[in-house]
Amino acid sequence: MAIAFVDGCIIVGDGRVLEHATVLVEDERIIKVSEGNVTIPKDTQKMPLDGQTLLPGFIDSHVHICVDGSPDPVTSALSESPTMTTLKAANFARQTLLAGVTSIRDMGGKNGIDLDLKQAIHTGLIPGPRMLVSGQLICMTGGHGWQLGLEANGADEVRKAAREQIKAGVDIVKLMATGGVMTPAVEPGSEQFTEEELRAGVEEAHKAGKKTATHAMGNKGILNALRAGIDSIEHGVYLDDEAVSLMAERNVPLIPTLSALFNIERKGIEAGIPAFAVEKTLKIKPFHLKSIRIARDAGVRIAMGTDAGTPFNLHGENMGELKLLVDYGGFSVMEAIEAGTRIAAQVLGMEKELGTIEEGKLADLVLVEGNPLEDIEILLKRESIRLVMQGGKIVSGDDFQ
Repeated sequence: MAIAFVDGCIIVGDGRVLEHATVLVEDERIIKVSEGNVTIPKDTQKMPLDGQTLLPGFIDSHVHICVDGSPDPVTSALSESPTMTTLKAANFARQTLLAGVTSIRDMGGKNGIDLDLKQAIHTGLIPGPRMLVSGQLICMTGGHGWQLGLEANGADEVRKAAREQIKAGVDIVKLMATGGVMTPAVEPGSEQFTEEELRAGVEEAHKAGKKTATHAMGNKGILNALRAGIDSIEHGVYLDDEAVSLMAERNVPLIPTLSALFNIERKGIEAGIPAFAVEKTLKIKPFHLKSIRIARDAGVRIAMGTDAGTPFNLHGENMGELKLLVDYGGFSVMEAIEAGTRIAAQVLGMEKELGTIEEGKLADLVLVEGNPLEDIEILLKRESIRLVMQGGKIVSGDDFQ
C-alpha cells in the first residue's frame, strides 16, 4: 500500500528544505520526492502536511540499551537478572522508537542481550529502532567498563577478544582507549589500550568487514586509536589540534555524547549518582565543550549520540542531544538535525539507505507538529511527534483519515 505525505515542509536531512513538497512511500521505500503538483496514484493513502514538518528518521549513534539510566546504572545492571535486563531493554527500545529515533548503534551490551534484541526487532517480534550492536566492549584488565566488558591484555588477547565478538555476531568492535567517568579508580584522560593493542582489534574487525569504535577521552589515547585505524571516536573530551587534524584527514567522525555530561551535572550527588562520577564530570566539562568546537572548526564530522543509559540519560529522551549541540556546540538547528540524520547514517555505514528523504531510500520518517527550524524543542516533545514510520511501516501516530 502506498502512502503520500502531501504539500508540506520537508527537511531533507542534507541542509535542504522543500516547501509545498510531497513524499510518496510504497512498501518500504521512498519512491517520489517532489515540490509542487504531484500526481498521486489511485488508492494511495494521503496525509496532508499543513502546519507540520516531515524529517528523516533520527539515528542515535551511541546508546546502551541494556543500561537503565538509574543514578548508578552499572551497579543496577550487575545486580539484576538477565531476564530483567531483557525486559527493560525491550521497553527502552520501544520508547526510543516512539521518540522518532528509528535506528541506533548500541555501544556495549550485557550477556548478548543486545544481539538478541536486534534480532527480535528485525523479525518484528517487538517494536524498536533498527540496531547495530557491539556486544561486549573490550578493555584492559581493570580498564574503563570492565564490569560489563571483556578484559584483554596485549595484542594477542585483544585480537582473540575481537574474534570472539565477531563470532558472536556483532556489527561493531568497541575498544576502550582511555579511562572514563563511570568506572571508579580510572582517569578519563589517561590512555589504556596501547596503539599496538588497538591496532590488533581494528585489524581483526576490518578483516571481517566490521566497523570499529573507541571510547576515547584523553588525547594520547585518541591519537593511539587514530593511528591504529579506528572508525569513530566516542566522547573525545581532550582533543587537540593534532588529533582533530588527523580525524579530518582520515574522515573519522566524533560522537560527543553531551547528554551524558549534562545529565550527570544536572542531577549530581544529591540524586544518588556516585560522587566519583560527578567529580570527574565537572572536571572534564570545559575540555569537552572546547573539543567539540575545535573539531567542528577543523571540519570533523560530528554525529548525534547520547550515551543513553548513563545516569538520568533516559532512553526515549534521545532528541535532547540535538538541543545540546545547538546550545553548547555552536551548531545551527539545521546542522544539529543533520548530525542526527545524514551524518549519523554515515557513522552506521548506512548512508545509502538512511539519513535523508530521497528517492530509493528506506522510508524512515518522522512527522512533527510545527517547524523545528523555528523551535528545536518541538523535537524533544513526545506530544509534538505526530507519526513515526520505519521501513515504510507506521509504528506510531494517528491513523490516516
